[in-house]
Amino acid sequence: MNSDSLHLIKLAVGIENAGHLATVQERRLAESLAAGHGARLFHVTRNVPRRAAELLDGGSIYWVIKGRIRVRQRLLDIENDTDDEGRRYCRLMLDPERVATRPWPHRAIQGWRYLPAETAPPDLARLEGDGRLPPELAAELRDLGLL
Repeated sequence: MNSDSLHLIKLAVGIENAGHLATVQERRLAESLAAGHGARLFHVTRNVPRRAAELLDGGSIYWVIKGRIRVRQRLLDIENDTDDEGRRYCRLMLDPERVATRPWPHRAIQGWRYLPAETAPPDLARLEGDGRLPPELAAELRDLGLL
């Protein structure tokens, strides 16, 4: 991830936890393959990001689950399209790899918002990889929502 990247933040409506997000997305990937479209994972949104070039320069979508940012996925592309009634929308094409982040409190929002890199939560693996916390303690703090 580019440390200067621009990101998106989005509420994961109806998602209970990071495992549930993975289950839903894996099902969508399987449906895409079964329909003959290849392994295409995307999120549809009405509003097309005007800062698409910045987002595609290493940006991710950060998912808010149950009031906390918990997971991010790299944005691969943004496809613009029009529905049968002539309304514009876009597909945010996502990397299937989900990266756990430090649980970061965030209020509910409608749609999506831009998230500057300097305010994005760090990846959980990066925090645990510094060797300062024993893995058992890190897991317990994570379960409590403190890490």
